[in-house]
Amino acid sequence: MFERPGLGERAVLVHMDIHQEIQREDLSEFRELVMSAGAQIAAVATSTRSRPEPKYFVGRGKVEEIKQLISVHQAELVLFNHALSPSQERNLEQFLQCRVLDRTGLILDIFAQRARSFEGKLQVELAQLRHLSTRLVRGWTHLERQKGGIGLRGPGETQLETDRRLLGLRIKQINKRLEKVRRQREQGRMSRRKAEVPTVSLVGYTNAGKSTLFNVLTDAGVYVQDQLFATLDPTLRRVRIDSDVQIVLADTVGFIRHLPHDLVEAFRSTLQETAEAHMLLHVIDASDENRDARIAEVEDVLEQIQADRITRIQVMNKIDLSGSRARIDEDGDGRVRRVWLSSASGEGADLLRSVLADYFRDEIVFGEIDLLPAQGRLRALLFELGAVRHESVDEKGHFHLEVSIARKQLQQLAHREQVSMDALLPVHAAC
Repeated sequence: MFERPGLGERAVLVHMDIHQEIQREDLSEFRELVMSAGAQIAAVATSTRSRPEPKYFVGRGKVEEIKQLISVHQAELVLFNHALSPSQERNLEQFLQCRVLDRTGLILDIFAQRARSFEGKLQVELAQLRHLSTRLVRGWTHLERQKGGIGLRGPGETQLETDRRLLGLRIKQINKRLEKVRRQREQGRMSRRKAEVPTVSLVGYTNAGKSTLFNVLTDAGVYVQDQLFATLDPTLRRVRIDSDVQIVLADTVGFIRHLPHDLVEAFRSTLQETAEAHMLLHVIDASDENRDARIAEVEDVLEQIQADRITRIQVMNKIDLSGSRARIDEDGDGRVRRVWLSSASGEGADLLRSVLADYFRDEIVFGEIDLLPAQGRLRALLFELGAVRHESVDEKGHFHLEVSIARKQLQQLAHREQVSMDALLPVHAAC
């Protein structure tokens, strides 16, 4: 089904510096991905172009150079740090007489190696099948047309059509199984909502230290390794942050630049834990010189899964490497925006616990608010406070808001807008 590089496989890496920012990739990160997949880096071919070449992605001269590197280093695989079209992948394999894998295929392979749970394996297989369905033709070009002749004519179906049909059936089967898992997860979320236990989800760029921080806060013993995508399967633990405050902490899969769309779709049920959390702790590697770009990538994925409206606190991790001190940064309104700590040494972890305890002790209200069309200003203020988790509008133009807001903030808002607290208090509210 999916061609996976074996451990120790020798690979030639291809990286092209493209002038267009949207297609630009990081070579050092690509090296980490390759090593995480278990491949040995035999050689690296680099080039610079204003835009990819349609046939081979790189120029003809560079393809010749790659072929020589394969011969010299006895490489068995060529890995591109870019997304290749099916035709480009096919053309490169025909010319190089070697397996070719693009960035998306490499990430899918790493996910396939790391998935441990039943759900995780299903999600990875679904992403692989969706990716493979666009590339079937390269493996069956000799069977695209049936041969004629006496006794061989008839409707029938080509091998390519057979494979497409079988892939379609398997994708439907996986989707049914994942739907069952989604329902089970939703039951778990409903139970937590009934128990009035807020959920805090750890998000961040891969290898930022989420799982290490999760272990510090929960003593869960989750697998930790200094490599990309060390953790795939979500882990949830109930944690007593203080004597009177409990939360459910969720450790989720890390994000990466240009995370394959098929993976985002396949892991939607897992990422739903993030989309429905009451708060997100955005874990950031404070020692990473590219941290601003990493933050932007995480924000982009959060927007894709509609989690960008949830209250977020940035956790600036690895201060032991960056030389910073443990501290809390607040904005002009006194709201916590950043907590600086080291999950490896534990320095500053008590600051994060105190921030979480103070936030959830202050009678957070989770529920629904219905507003009339004329209450647009009130709606805008709720969005400005970051209180709105989801919004819908009915046929009469009434706004139906799912909110998560401190009762004190709600009282201040009611006083400022001269609205009674009873009128503002969310229906089906839980504190």
